Amino acid sequence: MDHQFTEDDRRFRQDVRAWLADNAPTEPRPDDGPAIRAFDLAWQKRQYAGGWAGVSWPSEYGGRGLSLIRQMIWFEECGRRGTPPLGSLSVALNHAGPTLIMLGTEAQKAFHLPRILRGEDVWCQGFSEPGAGSDLAGLRTRGVIDGDHLLVSGQKIWTSHAHLARFQELLVRTDPDAPRHAGLTWIICDMTAPGVTVRPIRTMVGSHHYCEVFYDNVRIPLTHVVGEVNGGWSVAMATLSFERGPGLITSQMALARQVADLIALAGGLPDPMGEGTMLQDDAVRGRLAQLNAEVAALRSMTRMAVSRGLRQAAPGAETSLPALYYAELAQRVQQAAIEVLGPAILEREGWSEAWTHEYLRAFMDTIAGGASEIRRNIIAERLLGLPR
Repeated sequence: MDHQFTEDDRRFRQDVRAWLADNAPTEPRPDDGPAIRAFDLAWQKRQYAGGWAGVSWPSEYGGRGLSLIRQMIWFEECGRRGTPPLGSLSVALNHAGPTLIMLGTEAQKAFHLPRILRGEDVWCQGFSEPGAGSDLAGLRTRGVIDGDHLLVSGQKIWTSHAHLARFQELLVRTDPDAPRHAGLTWIICDMTAPGVTVRPIRTMVGSHHYCEVFYDNVRIPLTHVVGEVNGGWSVAMATLSFERGPGLITSQMALARQVADLIALAGGLPDPMGEGTMLQDDAVRGRLAQLNAEVAALRSMTRMAVSRGLRQAAPGAETSLPALYYAELAQRVQQAAIEVLGPAILEREGWSEAWTHEYLRAFMDTIAGGASEIRRNIIAERLLGLPR
């Protein structure tokens, strides 16, 4: 692992900071509805116009062709600045784009990658099903070859931003007689195609972040297959490794900022006994110091993953380490916020509203992208060599 930054890296970081200072959105990001899509695409277009879209993506498709270190610096500075999250563009930028770069055809890359970077398309992920979430190999949505098309029928669930998306990375079963992992195909689905129905799901936070998606004989050209027919499991594993990898940096930086904000709030809130502030309580101070140290450890884990990524074509099973640690740490931070800030957080106005929202949202962190139990199994089997 090499954490040394060159003088050029440091100059690049200063350039990023200067550009973000002049261009990062100052208006709040909408909470729900089509306004989210418009906001996210507008911010992506601004980055593209400024020459900051796809820092590590190939230059022939609109990126800058720089190293993963420079991409990490960009993510870190966005997180430090508090720029809007990737939001509805997270699948396009963190999953679909990198998967196409590694495994897509030249035609797929030439069409989709520039559109993603220019802020023209939202993507969603069609992996999980009502009976196949963490057990992804158990999915049942069918893809039947009909000439030069696949006819897709079935259902997906927990599909983030499907109601806003133009394209979807879709995993279907194309050989029901093959072993569970051997009969799957990764395909690009046009969400405007006849037979696609999207039904939003309102979460306990109050938003329509997730959706159900239904497919009724949806015709998808075989030219939209990424990899090979019945070779989708390895493509999906590559996609999930990108999802759990360096793309988490902005979320980690946001978590570090939340811990800093929590420390500041605790320094101004009176303790229940009226003997000082919450931060003067030894137990509270110790707990917040522990969380601050864990955030620093998480950053080191991620930098180690980036350093390893410089020497391999795609992230491997090791990306489950920071992903698992982040998910569980995020929940510990939000639980600490509830306990430290006390009843005031229930008012759901002013600063307390944001903390309540983050507390409720954090429940998904140990499920989305692979439950904690699945990630532990990956770490045990693929990294530690333990028996199944």
